[in-house]
Amino acid sequence: MPLTRLDHFSVRTGDVDATKAFYEGALGLRAGARPAFPFPGAWLYHGDRAVVHVIGVDANDSSGLQTYLGDRGGTGQGSGNFDHIAFVATDFDGMRKHLSGLGVPFRERSVPGLALEQIFVTDPNGITVEINFPA
Repeated sequence: MPLTRLDHFSVRTGDVDATKAFYEGALGLRAGARPAFPFPGAWLYHGDRAVVHVIGVDANDSSGLQTYLGDRGGTGQGSGNFDHIAFVATDFDGMRKHLSGLGVPFRERSVPGLALEQIFVTDPNGITVEINFPA
């Protein structure tokens, strides 16, 4: 039973709007349908797939989240034990111009021994997003 692809990743946040705006603006995802969970959030799509699930945490009342997921209600900072998420993309120069135009800070790296350029950005929750551009 081999894995075939990344399905989605979830981001816990106290600021759903800022997180949603980052993934829409910086990475070109779009908000779409989301089940009526008992806690705030958003699903962000690439094509017809919801690849980022934003989990809103209400600091004053996380009972819906705790009841539904059966776990902690808080948010952490940064990536914690989760180091980063990676996407494959095209048009390295176009992405650099796009992020610069939005004022989104980014880092670039070439992978030694591979024909691969990378851009790294950080979302509003401190999570690192790696964008890979194969040659």
